[in-house]
Amino acid sequence: MIDPDAPVERIALDETSWVDVSRGWLTDHDDVLGTLRDTVAWRTTKLFRYERAVEERRLSASWRRGQPLPHASLAEATRWIQNRYKVLFEGFAMVQYRDKSDGQGFHRDTDMRWLDDTIIAVLTLGAQRPWLLRPRDARFIDTGHGSTARQGTTVDLAPAAGDLLVMGGRTQADWEHSVAYLDRSRADVGIRISLQWRFARKTGEPFLGPSYRADVGYGHGKPAPRGS
Repeated sequence: MIDPDAPVERIALDETSWVDVSRGWLTDHDDVLGTLRDTVAWRTTKLFRYERAVEERRLSASWRRGQPLPHASLAEATRWIQNRYKVLFEGFAMVQYRDKSDGQGFHRDTDMRWLDDTIIAVLTLGAQRPWLLRPRDARFIDTGHGSTARQGTTVDLAPAAGDLLVMGGRTQADWEHSVAYLDRSRADVGIRISLQWRFARKTGEPFLGPSYRADVGYGHGKPAPRGS
């Protein structure tokens, strides 16, 4: 169920990129988490990285219109997001981070192709994890001893169970986001499931480069490694 009184705070990342944050937005998040964990057909996926297939450190699933919803509250959630942002979703993706070893590096959702005006809503269920945003054009500076560091603002929104984040504007064009991997020395944080609703308006020029999921190789005539 949606808490109709949950406030929505807009954070302006720059003049054309923003993220809305609503804490405690979904009230029955524990029930939704348990249902998705136990009933969804989770699967592993692989990416081709540096001449070999690498299993992603997370599980994935999806829902599309015409299929039974995995939980009744997700119908209300979908309607609320569509009505507020005046968009229509064909479905949503689900990702499960099983423990502290799972995560996702910095990337943009370039597979959407049209990045100038997007809406991506992310609902968190379960464990709270670092959830980072950083500007794509941040400069690297020399820190001495042959090492470099990225210079620029990194924002950690750290969504807890039931929190909703919505990225909009040019966030996918000009910013990168990540579910941070956790240090092995830290205590385990437990399962986290996120749901993502995505919409892109076909304005501006489409992204023509390789997507985050595209093959990356090194040597033997294959493309050099690139960031994600």
